[in-house]
Amino acid sequence: MIDLRRAAELWRGLDVTVRDLPLGLVFFAASFVPSLHNHGTMLGGVPDRPFDLLAVVAIALQCLPLALRRRWPAASLALVSAGFAVDQLMGYHTLAGTGLAIAVLSAGAHLERRRRATVLVLTAAYAVLWAALAQLGTGETPVGFATFYLALAFVWGIGAWLRSTRAMEAERRRRVAEDTRTAERTRIARELHDVVTHHVTAMVVQAEAARYLTADPERLDGSLTAVTDTGRRAITDLRSLLDLLNPDHGTGARTPPVGRVLTLVEQTRRAGQPVEFSEEGAPAESTGGADLVAFRVVQEALTNALKHARGSRTSVLVRHGEKEITVEVGTEGPGPRTGSPGGSGRGLAGLRERVDVLGGDLEAGPGPEGGFVVRARIPAGSRS
Repeated sequence: MIDLRRAAELWRGLDVTVRDLPLGLVFFAASFVPSLHNHGTMLGGVPDRPFDLLAVVAIALQCLPLALRRRWPAASLALVSAGFAVDQLMGYHTLAGTGLAIAVLSAGAHLERRRRATVLVLTAAYAVLWAALAQLGTGETPVGFATFYLALAFVWGIGAWLRSTRAMEAERRRRVAEDTRTAERTRIARELHDVVTHHVTAMVVQAEAARYLTADPERLDGSLTAVTDTGRRAITDLRSLLDLLNPDHGTGARTPPVGRVLTLVEQTRRAGQPVEFSEEGAPAESTGGADLVAFRVVQEALTNALKHARGSRTSVLVRHGEKEITVEVGTEGPGPRTGSPGGSGRGLAGLRERVDVLGGDLEAGPGPEGGFVVRARIPAGSRS
């Protein structure tokens, strides 16, 4: 049994000239069918003439160049037009005359350069043919010649419309691909920012604290151990991020979101930041990515606390509802300021975008009793 799909793939893999050749061969063969003789296009009213060797040449010129209609549309149109002129001047009126409309349509659709010049040359050639047919005294009215020219112009316009439609579709696909690549780069940049910034900030704080512990070997060793552990966690998180880019990602078991937040809180405590953590409610079985966004909110807020309010008491509250997750992180010290040293401004802005995608909202600013508070409401069950 023939595999039609495989056959179609093989056909599409052939050169476009080979794929267009059967069309020309069909018209070429049909033009020699006796019942179709002198039943083709008639322009100028030249009396019918029996087929001879010149008729074969005219038919070949009108049919076989159709194989070039997409690869070299201008050359195809020129050859077909020459064959059509011979056909009409000699009175063969073959079925092959239909090839002119196909050649004009293809030129309008596939010709990339010198389109206006091609139209002018085609118009001039038609005017010469008009004059030659008029000299033969065939009695064709100017209205008939004009009507045929307008028909050709209409066919060209259809080809031009197909070309513009194809160009718009290609541009749309290009934009979709570009937007997809941009969105993916933005997503990766956010993940890198969240992972790297938090861990590196913690390591910097721990390393600076180690400077003042040289007189206390035990505390110095603990501080350096914390730096090492933080670096290892950074490597682990970066590997997890790289796994997201792997098509086979998602087959392994996921770390429970609460466990990840607890690990994050403990890491921040080791960096010297007093953090109180509390949780209300039970996590839903499926959050559609809300748990990851909640984790990133806590991560960014704790990173900012280390940067801008080091040593200040910080509280983390995660509340699990039936349809949403609420996160609140507050610190007694000041929060991030626009243009602060070492701050890119991407953190909170990126978090707002993440939360907005899920239909939630995020607020960050001074608390009612001072300090800085980050609150996020993240709908659960949406696709991230």
